[in-house]
Amino acid sequence: MASLSGFASITKVPELRRRIAFVLMVLALYRVGVFITIPGVDRGVMKEVVAGGSGLLGLFNLFSGGALENLSVFALGIMPYISASIIMQLLGMVSKQVEELKKEGEAGRRKLEQYTRYGTIVLSIFQGLGIAFMLEGLQNQSLGGGRFGDVVTNAGWGFRLTAIITLTTGTTLLMWLGEQATERGIGNGISLIIFGGIVSGVPSGVTNYLAANAGQIQPLTIALVLGVILGCVAVVVFFEQAQRRIPIQYARRQVGRRIYGGQQAHLPLKVNMASMIPPIFASSLLAFPATLSSFNIPGMQGFSAALNRQDWVFHTLFGVMIIFFCFFYTAVTFQPVDVADNLKKQQANIPGIRPGKHTAEYIDRVLTRLTVGGSIYVAAICIVPALVAQSLKVPFQFGGTSLMIVVGVALETSKQIEAHLITRSYEGLTGPRTTRLSGRRPA
Repeated sequence: MASLSGFASITKVPELRRRIAFVLMVLALYRVGVFITIPGVDRGVMKEVVAGGSGLLGLFNLFSGGALENLSVFALGIMPYISASIIMQLLGMVSKQVEELKKEGEAGRRKLEQYTRYGTIVLSIFQGLGIAFMLEGLQNQSLGGGRFGDVVTNAGWGFRLTAIITLTTGTTLLMWLGEQATERGIGNGISLIIFGGIVSGVPSGVTNYLAANAGQIQPLTIALVLGVILGCVAVVVFFEQAQRRIPIQYARRQVGRRIYGGQQAHLPLKVNMASMIPPIFASSLLAFPATLSSFNIPGMQGFSAALNRQDWVFHTLFGVMIIFFCFFYTAVTFQPVDVADNLKKQQANIPGIRPGKHTAEYIDRVLTRLTVGGSIYVAAICIVPALVAQSLKVPFQFGGTSLMIVVGVALETSKQIEAHLITRSYEGLTGPRTTRLSGRRPA
């Protein structure tokens, strides 16, 4: 009952009600746009292609919330924006101008966001052209799409330009909606859009399984799949909340008659510093050969066919790329040298570690050990559920990658909701006598 009263307290905060309502409105607009088809295509044929095609098509159809099989204006989803954001972060390592913009505070952040938007539009144009060629290639009998009928009614540059304009406009609109949801809503708008797309595919996944096994429902198989999902949820919650807290001691200093410092604090390092970016980026790269094969590049069709089977080759590459991007993204976003310099400027040090270079080396050593465990966790949680589903022959696309995204977004959003409640003197979501997500203890 305490938990129910905690959720009921959401309605007592007018600002929080407005923010949640705004997010729901954004998600509703996104779901409406999923069913708006680009001109010149037959989405009925495309649904058959996705249903009888490769696992990668099904995976990206899940991430887009069914926009791919509907050939919607949102078929590209929000992936171009994520790719542009990662590219801007990588440029911060090699470009001195980008690095200086990061240090300029709010003005620099706004400038970087503007460059990210421009990059999103450029990537959307190239990916839109790739999708146009892919759709025309599906009409070829040798590629396996012609047996369903023609996806594109009138192939040519007229269709390609129309597809590029509509898909780029759809991605730009999604990017704007996500930014508005972040600013005026609750949680991260871009993550919530991906969350909404994945969750919307759950009912259809259950319906497809029941339809494919009509009259032969196996309770043991269903119980095993549900047990795996619940176990994965528990593992994701545990690792996403896990931290290594490095103790920090602030030196005492006297300013006038007052003495500052002398307190003890800690530097929290998450086990999974890269969050959901590695599996998303690895999935995007694994789909890249399919895009290249649509341009009839030699050797790409065989490689794409090997990945589409989703056998040991696909899972091995997927796991290796996830581990690589966990280390890579952590190295890009977290700089131990900068952290050590900031601690030195604040006259703080780690007990037993000398300031400066030794502190940076110690933080880097701890971070490397954490990333080893975190990368193995991310790879396992993204691959094991898919292997279980394949071994049990369950046509359910709600795999480890999507599960990790859904649970991570739900945790982050619930934390922000609870922060709004606590700052306005209301109890948290879990009530006054239970442990809160933010760690505040009842008086």
